[in-house]
Amino acid sequence: MKTNFFFYKKKYSIDPNGIVICKSYSNIALIKYWGKHNNKIQIPLNSSISFSLGKVYTVTRLIYKEKKKMNLSVRVFFSGKEKTSFLPKILEFFHRISFYCSYLRYFNFIIETYNTFPHSSGIASSASSMSSLALCIMKIEKKLVYSLKEDFFLRKASFLARLGSGSACRSIYPGLVVWGCHQSIKGSNNLYAIPYPYEVHSIFTKIEDTILIIDDKPKKILSTKGHKLMNHNPYARERFKCANKNMNRLISILKIGDFQEFGELIEHEALTLHAMIMTSRPYFLCMKPNTLNVIQTVWDFRKNSKKNVYFTLDAGANVHLLYPIQEKTSILKWIYSDLFSYCKKIIESFCLSN
Repeated sequence: MKTNFFFYKKKYSIDPNGIVICKSYSNIALIKYWGKHNNKIQIPLNSSISFSLGKVYTVTRLIYKEKKKMNLSVRVFFSGKEKTSFLPKILEFFHRISFYCSYLRYFNFIIETYNTFPHSSGIASSASSMSSLALCIMKIEKKLVYSLKEDFFLRKASFLARLGSGSACRSIYPGLVVWGCHQSIKGSNNLYAIPYPYEVHSIFTKIEDTILIIDDKPKKILSTKGHKLMNHNPYARERFKCANKNMNRLISILKIGDFQEFGELIEHEALTLHAMIMTSRPYFLCMKPNTLNVIQTVWDFRKNSKKNVYFTLDAGANVHLLYPIQEKTSILKWIYSDLFSYCKKIIESFCLSN
């Protein structure tokens, strides 16, 4: 697929200054993306699918002011404090996307952002932050080019977000979102995400996601490095095959509404992701002792109660518990009584529907 779709060929009418604000949700991948092509443009080695999360989001306020010199000038504030440590990644992002958004060179930028959840702790903070920034940038483009269609706006926002953080391209949309080319999903591609295009059983339209914050400190190993390690992981090729097969399984599961099959699949995906992390060179651990305590407690509770509660993990220690809204009262009561002691914080959220 060619990227020239994202060039706007007419001249921009420059708006001298202004402010745009966007909110973007974090997402939790069901089929995990781990590993990308050995380049700098965030192309995944397997397709992925995620739910966007209703109460877990980033809000970004982007202030822009016209200037005469054509160079990039950016300041970043996180939760009210200037963060120079964020600048290298932000500047790299702006340099990457300036090829597709030439108007960026005409402005100075101030980025003010905050999360409703801990930063860099394995809850896709880069996904929601980069996607909210990409949406802000597209809002500026919309001001400059009034004729932009909604479909183009969202596709390009997803395309741009991907250049900042791969999984960020999925956070542009609510509900189930697919990124990465998969032969069984029409319209799927590596350049931007798409809303899941097929039938979804009603049980999957109202899923609760309770997030157990086991560790609220920034991860010692960032996902960027973890992805690179897949290039030499001896099990990587089989992992990519497995992910694609699991996507086919999930398509069927989402249609027929088998929550048990759904749960077992997402747990398998989570454990496979961490198996890849533990078998890389150098190898490392994202889980903490209480992560394992939670997993074992979930398994025991499910066996004894027959409740539909299943876990998944991103590349961190924190645990997402997914379950149908119909079982919320009893499961939430159990979470606070049996799992609270393992956590520093519990975030009650839900999966957005398409």
